[in-house]
Amino acid sequence: MLQSVLNVFFGCGHQRTTFPLTPGRRTPAAPAPTSATYVVCLDCGKEFAYDWKSMRVGEQRVPPPSAPQVQPLYR
Repeated sequence: MLQSVLNVFFGCGHQRTTFPLTPGRRTPAAPAPTSATYVVCLDCGKEFAYDWKSMRVGEQRVPPPSAPQVQPLYR
């Protein structure tokens, strides 16, 4: 609670992040594997690019828009 209040005034420092993730599973929405490695801040949930060569967090990553879910029409 206190951390979220401080983030409102000072912003998130992105100190606590996940281990670098590299998705490689093919899905119908994305037939080519996406090999962009990224980390996620555990405090605010933002995604950041990750460079394995320099082992540093990069710019904020904008996730691709998800496909809209089509609901079946029942009559």
